Amino acid sequence: MKIGIDLDGVVIDSETTFRTYEEIFDIDTLKENNLVNKEEPKFQERYNWTNEQEKEFIEKYFLTVSKESNLMSGFIGVYNLLKEQGHEFVVITARGGFVKEMKDDAIRLLEENNIKFDKYYWKVEDKLEICKNEKVDIMIDDDWKIIKKLADNKVKTLYFRDTNLTKLEENDYLKEVNNWGDVYRYLKEMGIK
Repeated sequence: MKIGIDLDGVVIDSETTFRTYEEIFDIDTLKENNLVNKEEPKFQERYNWTNEQEKEFIEKYFLTVSKESNLMSGFIGVYNLLKEQGHEFVVITARGGFVKEMKDDAIRLLEENNIKFDKYYWKVEDKLEICKNEKVDIMIDDDWKIIKKLADNKVKTLYFRDTNLTKLEENDYLKEVNNWGDVYRYLKEMGIK
């Protein structure tokens, strides 16, 4: 099986760390409450910050978040089992787009944990095109907009949903998971060996 996989919020726990620093920035730096929708995964939609404030947040915190983040709990065990069973992993991530050094930091974290994916796509804007071209059997992502677009285009998806994020209705192409145990169970139920 060929598994497409996002990094942030799926392999790396950076999304939780981002949300922490977003709150610190909003409360301590901006001294306001600009939160408009806590169900949105990206800060651009979560807060009504100006472009200048978004840029300031990126410059002040993106590398800090990257360096403080770790692998998601349970990922290494499930990844190792799936690799032993012969499954392929294709990383499809936007990481490296805003801050180039975040790609290098992800590579460092993966290497330190002996994780070697089969293929990497960095700074991706359109995950659908890559999923189709790579013929992935399933894509794992934490952004509901990406998941919805993929599922609407008949790409099987696992929506790695954090508790605060937008809930989507499951169907033949969209299933919700909340941890790597859920991922493993679902893939086994799909019949992978």
